[in-house]
Amino acid sequence: MAITGRVPLLVLLGLVAVLLRPGFSTVWLWLLAVLLLVGLDLLLAASPDSVSVERLPPGRVRVGHETASTLAVENTGRRRVPLLVRDAWQPTAGASGNRHRLRLDNGARVLLTTPLRPTRRGELVALGVTVRCLGPLGLAARQRTRPAPASLRVVPPFESRKHLPSRLARLRDLDGRSAVRVRGQGTEFDSLREYVRGDDVRSIDWRASARNRTVVVRTWQPERDRRVVLVLDTSRVSAGRVEDVPRLDSAMEAALLLTTLAARAGDRVDVVAGDRRVRARLRLAGARDATSRLEDALAGLEPEISEADWTALAGAVQALGRQRALVCLLTPLEPSAVEEGLLPVLPVLVAHHRVVLASVRDPELERMAGARRGLDEVYTAAAAEQTLSRRRATAALLETLGVDVIDVPADALAPALADHYLSLKARGLL
Repeated sequence: MAITGRVPLLVLLGLVAVLLRPGFSTVWLWLLAVLLLVGLDLLLAASPDSVSVERLPPGRVRVGHETASTLAVENTGRRRVPLLVRDAWQPTAGASGNRHRLRLDNGARVLLTTPLRPTRRGELVALGVTVRCLGPLGLAARQRTRPAPASLRVVPPFESRKHLPSRLARLRDLDGRSAVRVRGQGTEFDSLREYVRGDDVRSIDWRASARNRTVVVRTWQPERDRRVVLVLDTSRVSAGRVEDVPRLDSAMEAALLLTTLAARAGDRVDVVAGDRRVRARLRLAGARDATSRLEDALAGLEPEISEADWTALAGAVQALGRQRALVCLLTPLEPSAVEEGLLPVLPVLVAHHRVVLASVRDPELERMAGARRGLDEVYTAAAAEQTLSRRRATAALLETLGVDVIDVPADALAPALADHYLSLKARGLL
């Protein structure tokens, strides 16, 4: 049962009757009349069981993008019913305008749409549908909340896809599919052509030249079907926020851009995510929908308040195959976490693979280190400078071991990692 806002107004209207005929009897009579009207309206209201509700599957959407939840409401009763239908979702789904007021004739069926704009990744669930059947006087209603199970898969926003067209153009140059050929680079044979001045003499095909009247050279293109392994750190250090964005989310943006680029290049992409245990393992070799599959796998990943077990993560990488690969470690360059957990396993990885560590740098540290207007700021600047110095020392140590280090702000991580990948292909190192 529920009452509407008309009931308090009707009670207040009783003040007029009290002014005309003062006395407690008038008050009680008026309240009794209101109760009788509410009870009568409740009896005349239709049952919520006469209204059927069906939820249509909402599908999937990116964080911050708009979608909709659709309800199919049908009046299975014998009379016209005034209704108030509320489509309830958890708060992070961003439901707006989810209260629908309507009148349904008997046998009528309508579709009610609730706009959704989710603000977080993962599986967001519907909390139920409340159906309120109002009485003819609009004073009371019969109400019932029904379970209408549904889930909305919210995947990462993939805002870094804006960098994809320019990187694909560079990739076409490397692969020899554009008008500009990059000669003398790559390891996979492409074709034979006549020698021109400026060609590398080491590319001359002497056997083919012996069968022709001119000197013939081989042309090459970057080798395809290489391996790229992405390792996402979901431990406590990935929960830190840089410019109000979790480090893990920035790592996901970089992983999505590189996966899309590598898949277009014909390379095989594998993904490992974990902390003290492996949370996700994905093999995307030859998958046309590699980006979509990776988005689904990353949707439910959240940082865990635990240390990363790099021995287990390195073992998961080795289990994917012994072929040499580009291994991208998407983990913060935190000196203590790197020195205690990552350093012991790096020699094994570097011995078999090309290793890159991609980290998000907090610009606030540089701002704090440069602000020295007062005594408090001087102490803060000293602490920030000490932190930056430790990060630089850790990066230098990693580079000594043969690890490429990319330490850039959050918005630059995805394009920087993609550029590094293209640079390795251009130099024949991948």
